Amino acid sequence: MPPLKAGELAPQFSAITAAGDPFNTADFLGKRALVIFFYPKDNTPLCTQEACAFRDSYAQFLDAGVEVVGISSDSAKSHLGFAERHRLPFPLISDANGSLRKLFGVTKTLGFLPGRATYVIDRDGIVRLVFSAQLASQAHVDRALEAVRERPLPAPPAHP
Repeated sequence: MPPLKAGELAPQFSAITAAGDPFNTADFLGKRALVIFFYPKDNTPLCTQEACAFRDSYAQFLDAGVEVVGISSDSAKSHLGFAERHRLPFPLISDANGSLRKLFGVTKTLGFLPGRATYVIDRDGIVRLVFSAQLASQAHVDRALEAVRERPLPAPPAHP
């Protein structure tokens, strides 16, 4: 599939998080925006830096009405250890067969390294940002926060 572009409708998907919880992007429509970041591998230096940078900014994303989700091809067991070791508060999803990378059009670097890409998706399911940079882990978080701040998302509807 060709890579997604800003302004396009984000693909919908369902998955099970590493914690065993169901995750469905459709559940967020009209309620919360999403930051979905694809990273190559748990416990590698750049991926750990990126995940921890998202962790350190997580409250800012939540305050803006945004949920963060990390995806790599590692197993759920690997994700659980990675999340526990680094106190990651957001869900991690295993994409062992690469179907989610394909769905989003995340390309490989040098033809063999899983790509690093971040998507900001608004509450209407529209892609607001696509950022891909294999060696710039912190930039993924910075660009996602900028995208959220440039066009603030409406507050989530109040619960009765």
